[in-house]
Amino acid sequence: MSSFGQNNAPVSSGPVLHIDISTRLDKANVVVDFGHAVYGGDFLFALGDIHLLSNNLREWNIKGQVVVIFHGDATYIALNDETYNATRHVATGNPFKGLLTELMTQGVQLEMCGATAAGNHWGNASLLPGVKVNVNAMVRLTQLEQQGFTMVYQ
Repeated sequence: MSSFGQNNAPVSSGPVLHIDISTRLDKANVVVDFGHAVYGGDFLFALGDIHLLSNNLREWNIKGQVVVIFHGDATYIALNDETYNATRHVATGNPFKGLLTELMTQGVQLEMCGATAAGNHWGNASLLPGVKVNVNAMVRLTQLEQQGFTMVYQ
């Protein structure tokens, strides 16, 4: 996959792609509303987007923060292996934990909707290490938007 920096220079070979609309950011506070698990093949589409956003902001030295809020049918993505297996009726463990751990290492804050967790009888120990719990997704999204975060719906 080719990616482009702020100067729009390709970093890998492949078909020529001309960027018509240059993007410049000085600051980016972004909250990702991750309430639906949409797959592109075997991979969650939103995780690719979040990873790309996080990498771009880091590579371009953009000040700001990325917060991802899991709720609804996407919450299982942030579960530890044992809870993931019980919830998904599998024995594989959470296949997304490596990417989520990498995102947290890059400074992305991952949050679980407390209302969804309570409704599923999950405690903090049910989550991947580092995932924070908010009161509920809708209130948290409202709070962050009022603080000037841009919401991306996934």
